Amino acid sequence: MPLRITNRPANTDGKVLILMYHKFGAHESRYTRTYNHFWNDLDRLYKMGFRPVTIREYADNKMNLPPGSSPVVLTFDDAHPSQLRFLKDGSIDPNCAVAIWQKFAKLHPDFPVKGVFYVVTTMMWAQPKLVDKKIELLKSLGSQVSNHTMHHPFLNKCSDEKARKEIAGAAVYLTKHHVDGADFALPYGAFPRNHALTKQFKYNGKIYTNTTVALAGDCPAPSPTNKHFNRYRIPRVIGQNEYNGIETWLKRIQAGKVSLYVAP
Repeated sequence: MPLRITNRPANTDGKVLILMYHKFGAHESRYTRTYNHFWNDLDRLYKMGFRPVTIREYADNKMNLPPGSSPVVLTFDDAHPSQLRFLKDGSIDPNCAVAIWQKFAKLHPDFPVKGVFYVVTTMMWAQPKLVDKKIELLKSLGSQVSNHTMHHPFLNKCSDEKARKEIAGAAVYLTKHHVDGADFALPYGAFPRNHALTKQFKYNGKIYTNTTVALAGDCPAPSPTNKHFNRYRIPRVIGQNEYNGIETWLKRIQAGKVSLYVAP
């Protein structure tokens, strides 16, 4: 039998940690994680027995996890350039999130760069000529690239027509770049006035369907087998040291105050 990653008993009905990151830089702020803190996040997660899965693997309950481990979904919103940046010589900037995670994964191959990049399609990491190269890299690493609208509006302040245009426009862009963008993250965590638009709608004669919808919430998500699981309302935990951020929840987990999903 394979060795268990932790001595935690199996619990496929426990909570799943889904982390939400935005920018990365030298100084911590509301939406910026320092490079050192991000490395420390990865290291702490690894030592606590977490292993990465995608949002689709989680929602479809197809998480291929080693025994005794717990899933973690690392999500990156907005396609900010600090997430993934290439230098002029074609190499990856070592001071970006993907490079840092790649460096960590070389030390720990069982913690691969398998995340979810919810992109604002007018941003695309601020290097428009390198979009396809970046998407192919992320896909080759096992990561997902998915929909976070075209312009990151407050959808609750948009008309139904504007909300459709924002979601559909990003979906069309991603399809042109050979991406299945059917996993959607709400900008600011705000639903459109017509909540049904996040599931399925018709725009310009075509039907658009989302497979999952991620919130900007502040708690771990239910197991995909739990009766409270709703694939169209998946909460996340911000990757910051603020209250109810990653630091809060990892401390609660270490204190035994959270019943985690644990692979048999």
